[in-house]
Order: sequence, then structure tokens, then C-alpha cells
Amino acid sequence: MTSTANTSTSSRRLPGAAAVALAATAALLAGCSSSSDSKSDNPLSGDKAGNGTVVVGSNNFAESILIADIYGEALKAKGVKVTYKPNIGSRETTYGLLKNGSITVLPEYNGALLAYLDKDAAPKTAAATTAAIEAELDAKLTLLDPAPAQDKDSVTVNAATAKKYNLTEKSTIADLKPVAKDLVIGGSPEFQTRQQGLEGLEKVYGLQFKSFKALDAGGPLTQAALKKNTVQAADVFTTDPTISKEKFVVLQDPENLFGFENVQPLVYKSGLSQKGVDALNAVSAKLDTAALLDLDTQVQLENKDPLDVAKAWLTSVGLG
Repeated sequence: MTSTANTSTSSRRLPGAAAVALAATAALLAGCSSSSDSKSDNPLSGDKAGNGTVVVGSNNFAESILIADIYGEALKAKGVKVTYKPNIGSRETTYGLLKNGSITVLPEYNGALLAYLDKDAAPKTAAATTAAIEAELDAKLTLLDPAPAQDKDSVTVNAATAKKYNLTEKSTIADLKPVAKDLVIGGSPEFQTRQQGLEGLEKVYGLQFKSFKALDAGGPLTQAALKKNTVQAADVFTTDPTISKEKFVVLQDPENLFGFENVQPLVYKSGLSQKGVDALNAVSAKLDTAALLDLDTQVQLENKDPLDVAKAWLTSVGLG
């Protein structure tokens, strides 16, 4: 993902100094977490867990809190003692807390983490992304298996456009090539000039749109423009609950123009047993983008408690 305007993804997309401001308000946000038990009153306290307790942290956006609850409850199901530090804030803060052992496990997004560690890296596969991260990680940390689930930029069309051109969830961006000349595409102003934007869509997929409409970064302006058919295609983040609510269709990106943003546990090595490693790898094996979108929808649109959603999903996939 290339922007920070979306509430559910903001902090993970702030590798630079702008993210530091989030840390200052993290403690105030702690009361807005899910109802998971054993939550720390102060997520920035830096207190280390004892007696084999695994501390599961999360950044201060809804999806991170949800995934942290999934990780924590999966560990509990295997008999691991867990406590939570939710709503911590920026990567600068969480990375430091992981390095000193105050956090044991944190949901991460591999592409964004790599951009934080090495802004010039451009891996061609998810495995290469993981390898590049491991080469830069602090020696006390490691990544576990990545999930198929990703939350990243996409070319998404509205329901009317999908119906008109017979586009489905199996369709690819390349399928727009014959009709792009008749479509208006929307996105953040930067999307017009980025490789992960119009430039890449033309170079990689040969798309030349009728016009571009500057909106926001996958936020309410983009969503409204798609709903009203002011734009027929737009850059929408792939786990945005609006997709299911409005029956938008996300087009597949087989050339990986938008990179990799797999959900992946980042772990303080000495704080997690092999039993814990196996539990989290089992979660990653089951969590795909469609499932994550459904879970986000339950939390963000249906206002369900993320802990309840996490427990129900784990039970449904045999991990609860």
C-alpha cells in the first residue's frame, strides 16, 4: 500500500518520521482496543513478560488489533500464556519494543516492513521479500510464515462496470486493456505519477484510461466516486470492507505491480517456544485475503468485537 489516508492501514504505512507523532497518542488510544483479556493498561510501558508469557502487540488500527487477537487466541488454544499490548502506534515504536523483548509477537506486513528496513529493496516474490527482511532484521528477531492474506493497493471496479464488462474476482488488471480507453480511474494525486499507479499500469499492463480523477488514497472520496460511477475504476485497499458492502470487484495483479503486503508474524526469537511458532504458522496457512476482508467487515461495518470475531474464525478453521 502506498498511502496513509485509510484509517485501517495508516500506521503501518508510515515508515518515516511522520509516524513518530502517532506514538505520542498511543497511550490514549489504548482504551479503544478490543475486549481481549489481559490487556496492558499502558502499551508503551516496556515491561517485559515473565514466566513464559507471550506478549502480543498491535499497532493502532482495527485490522492490526484483529490479527493480534487471532494470534493471541491461537496461542492460548495451544496452552500458551498470553497478554496483550494493543494500539501501540508506529513501527518505530513497535520495532524497538520487539528488539528489547517487551513485545513477543506483532502482526506485520512484509512489504511495508521491508520498506522501513530498506527503502530501496524491490523483491520480485513474497519469498524474496521475506529473505530481504531477514537480511536486515535485528538478530533477536525473526519472521514466521507469511499468510496468503494481503492488504495492498489494487485496481478495483464498481459493480456496474464489473457487470458491463463481465469482470469477476478472477479477472485481472490485464482484462481492462480493451476497455480502459472508456473508463475514468481515480486515486490519490500521487497515483497519477507513481510506478505503482498509472505509469506502471501503462508500462506493465498496457492500460491507457480515458482520464484520471484525483481523489483520496482509498478513502471516502474514492469510495463515493466509485459508488456514484464518477469513476469506474480506482485504487482501493484490498481488505477495505467497502468492497464487500458495495459489491466492488478487485482485479487480480498477476504481475505484482503493487508488490507484496502479506500478513506475517514478527517475533522476538527467545520469547516464543516451538509450540508457539507452530501455532502462528498454522494461522498463516489458513488466513487468506478473502477471509481477512470478511473479518474486517465484521469488525468495522458490523461493529462486532474483534476478540469474538477472532475466536469464531479460529474455531471455524480448526485452530480454536
